[in-house]
Amino acid sequence: MGEVNTFIQSVPLNYFIILSSVLFCLGVLGVLLRKNAIVILGCVELMLNSTNLLLAAFSAYKGNGDGQLLVFFIMVVAAAEVAVGLAIIAMLYRNTRSVDVSIFNKLRG
Repeated sequence: MGEVNTFIQSVPLNYFIILSSVLFCLGVLGVLLRKNAIVILGCVELMLNSTNLLLAAFSAYKGNGDGQLLVFFIMVVAAAEVAVGLAIIAMLYRNTRSVDVSIFNKLRG
């Protein structure tokens, strides 16, 4: 077990922070700029996974499993988010025959 931590700790923590920040920013840009609902859900998943990467890296550097436990809970929430999101998208596609989010503002009363 100690060999794994020393291997992960051989990579500087700054690299994990930079990679996670880049992935999170790409996810935010995807959510803000894209019109396809499925791509938006994928970008939200990218943001959650970048957070998971950072939590796992901090957990490995600190030497305890607290961050990895949080990663598990975030993965459970992400799975539930995908299930509910895809169900909503499937229902909206059935009604409008499109997954373009720009037409969904017509749903306002």
